[in-house]
Amino acid sequence: MLKKISILLEMIKFEHTVFALPFAFMGAFLSARGMPHVVTCAWIILAMVGARTCAMGFNRIVDREYDRLNPRTASRALPARTVKLTEAWSMVIVAAGLFFFACYNLNQLTFILSPFALGLTLFYSLTKRFTWLCHVVLGLALAFSPLGGWVAVSGSLQNYPYVLSLGVLFWVAGFDTVYACLDADFDTRMGLFSLPARFGRRNAFRMAVVFHVIAFILFVLTGIYARLNFIYYTGILLTGAALFYQHLVVNPRDLSRIQLSFFTMNGLISLTLFVATWISLVV
Repeated sequence: MLKKISILLEMIKFEHTVFALPFAFMGAFLSARGMPHVVTCAWIILAMVGARTCAMGFNRIVDREYDRLNPRTASRALPARTVKLTEAWSMVIVAAGLFFFACYNLNQLTFILSPFALGLTLFYSLTKRFTWLCHVVLGLALAFSPLGGWVAVSGSLQNYPYVLSLGVLFWVAGFDTVYACLDADFDTRMGLFSLPARFGRRNAFRMAVVFHVIAFILFVLTGIYARLNFIYYTGILLTGAALFYQHLVVNPRDLSRIQLSFFTMNGLISLTLFVATWISLVV
C-alpha cells in the first residue's frame, strides 16, 4: 500500500504543489493583513492539496495514450502500468472530495466558487486538443490560488487585488510555454496544440519573455495596491532575477537545463513572493 501511494504521488508530482500553495497563502495573508487563524490555514492546505491532486490525476488519465506514445513520458505510471486506471480514478475522486470538504469548512463563498475553480483546472487538461492558448488556460486555473486564499479568509471578493491573480496567470503561462518546448515535435506530429508547436520554439520563447515581463509588472502593482513595504520589493527584485535566470540558462537550441528553470526557479519565485509578503505585513 505504501509503495502504491508513493507511485501515485510520484505520478502527479506531488512536490510541485509548492508552485500554487504559496500564492494561496499570499492571498490569505493579504486578506488577513497578517497570519490567518491556524485552522483556516489548515483548511487552505487541504483544499490546495486536494485540488492539485485531483487536477494532476485527471491530467494523467486523459493523456495516458499520448504519454504512452511520447518517449519522454512513456515511463509514467499509467502508460507503464504500475498504476491501474481504477486506482488513478479513485485518487481523483477522493482528492475532489477532500477539496470540496475543505472549501465547505472555510466559508460559503469559498464553497460556491469551488466547482468553478476545480472545473477550470480539469478543463485545462483537454485544451491541448483544440487551442494553442492552453498555457493561458493553465495560468487562469492557477490564478484562482491567491483569489481562493483571499476568499477563504474574508468570505468576500471585496478589495481583492486582482493584479495578483493576473500576475500569476502570466507567470504560469510563461513557464508552461517554455516547458512545452520539450514536446513541440511530438505535439506537431500528434496534432496537439501549444505555442511551440504552432509558432516554433524560438517564437514561443519570445512570447514567454513577454508573459514574464507582464507578470513582473503585475507583481509590482500588487505591492502598490496592497500597500506593502520595501521588504516586499526586495522579494520582487529576487523574483525578477529568477525570471531573468530562467531565460538565461534555457534557450530554444538547448533545453538540457529546463528542469532547473521549470522546477527550481519557479518554486523559488512563489516562495519568495509569499515570504516577502508575510514579512512585509508583519514589520
